[in-house]
Amino acid sequence: MSKTVSDQLLQRLHEWGVRRIYGYPGDGINGLMGAFNRMGDQMEFVQARHEELAAFMATAHAKFTGEVGVCLATSGPGAIHLLNGLYDAKADHQPVVAIVGQQARSALGGDYQQEVDLLSLFKDVAHEYVQVAMVPAQVRHLVDRAMRIARDQRCVTCVIVPNDLQDMDAVEQPPREHGTVHSGIGTTYPPLVPDAESLRAAAAVLNAGQRVAILAGAGALHATDELIAVADVLGAGVAKALLGKFAVPDDLPWVTGAIGLLGTVPSWELMSGCDTLLMVGSSFPYSEFLPKEGQARGVQIDLDGRKVSLRYPMELNVVGDSRRTLQALLPLLERKADRSWRDRIEASVRDWWAVLEKRAMNEASPVNPQRVFWELSPQLPDNAILTVDSGTSAAWYARDVKARRGMMGSLSGGLATMGNAVPYAIAAKMCHPGRPVIALVGDGAMQMLGINGLITIAHHWKRWADPRLVVMVLNNGDLNMVTWEQRVSEGDPKFSASQDLPAFPFAEYARLLGLQGLRVDRPEQVAGAWAQALAADRPVLLEVMADPNVPPLPPHLDLRQAGHYLKALLQGDPDAKQVITATMREAWDGLVTRHVKAKN
Repeated sequence: MSKTVSDQLLQRLHEWGVRRIYGYPGDGINGLMGAFNRMGDQMEFVQARHEELAAFMATAHAKFTGEVGVCLATSGPGAIHLLNGLYDAKADHQPVVAIVGQQARSALGGDYQQEVDLLSLFKDVAHEYVQVAMVPAQVRHLVDRAMRIARDQRCVTCVIVPNDLQDMDAVEQPPREHGTVHSGIGTTYPPLVPDAESLRAAAAVLNAGQRVAILAGAGALHATDELIAVADVLGAGVAKALLGKFAVPDDLPWVTGAIGLLGTVPSWELMSGCDTLLMVGSSFPYSEFLPKEGQARGVQIDLDGRKVSLRYPMELNVVGDSRRTLQALLPLLERKADRSWRDRIEASVRDWWAVLEKRAMNEASPVNPQRVFWELSPQLPDNAILTVDSGTSAAWYARDVKARRGMMGSLSGGLATMGNAVPYAIAAKMCHPGRPVIALVGDGAMQMLGINGLITIAHHWKRWADPRLVVMVLNNGDLNMVTWEQRVSEGDPKFSASQDLPAFPFAEYARLLGLQGLRVDRPEQVAGAWAQALAADRPVLLEVMADPNVPPLPPHLDLRQAGHYLKALLQGDPDAKQVITATMREAWDGLVTRHVKAKN
């Protein structure tokens, strides 16, 4: 049997190292499905419940392996469904290739069924490279360029394959003539270390500073030892963007934790008091949480020169790999003898952990969501992988979960979309079947996509070397983060018609699928439920009946936000009494705990 274009496309992906593709079938990709069947064990096809889930899985595959993630969808509606997950990859600079079907070439332009202008549709999300295959001789170089550009530019690319082309005979080697392209898979060695002059200039700025702050992001996840060494020499504190949570462990006394709306008071104080800022591998968006312009001299290290001096007017921008750059920079740095700045940071961090513990143990109705994350933290296995959805679950993850060496974790950072945590968790288990995975999800995101993802978990879990996958759902009956944003940002009371969620029996549904389902509705059950879930012989849905009125207070509330908050509660918010009580507890813990610590 002669090799088809579909056979060639999949074989070329295999030659690039691709061993798994996430997708959903359809008649626009029937030729590719037949080729998958012929590939046998060489290539795994993971059937998602929806193309959006497949794109999220491909993004997570890239995040948790460093490889290019690949997803596949049929023409028209299937292609459209991929977009949200692909934008997640784009926003977080992850290498993902989308292979998409299309109607027959002869039908294009004829308003045919399921005909969509896919070039236009994908031109933004895959702006670095999106092409339609029109003849078999193109296929080799289209795959090669899509893979290389996705990998080297850390972006989304797309190849569109009309369904009539998929069954045509392959042209494995284009003719050696004018108008043909002869591509290859040769290794790329990008420049990773800046020149000596840039390094000396960066060192001069950092050596001159007396109060150095470091902000680490996703681009520094592989530079843990180097970040620790630089922070030690400079006597600096390290704050972390959400995607960089596992760049340095939280058990170091000078690590201030998350920064931003979901961040910590020590991170706010670090940025407010520094005279020098070193930003490493981060495109953290909220400039109001960085030093004021003119307050601090700035040095930024990033692999992408397009992303530097974007959030803060840096004095020096160094383009290079964060790990290699820090290694080259270290010998040029001078150890600071005065450690008073470091002492202030460490005192603030100690006080903050005491505040968080106090807040986690506060009374709530029925369960304080902070306690769920606080109790999880010490029970996490050393090699755990955490996935987190957007919403208040991200706030408690950012603050209450202590990152340790050997762990991984991620969420939708730049796009901050709902619905990513469960497909992220599935991909994490596909890529690392011997590691425990924990997905931290709100009930809104769970109803949106997560309950469909449970079907995939139930289908695959028996293949995993370690069956532990825990999906924890904060069931508070509310689209909680948006409710808080309405109050604080707009000054509007909670609008129940938009915010209240219909009841859904998450744990019972999991049991229906053959998974384990646990339901917690009392605070004293939380620690034991985590222990039971993490020791289970199969995936677990842990449903926690959480209090929606515990506020995820930002580390700094300005007068305008405080005014909006008060206005919302005074204008008929249905939960005003409970919100006021919970807020007073949070504020009191912060004031009293830190005051007592300061006196001692």
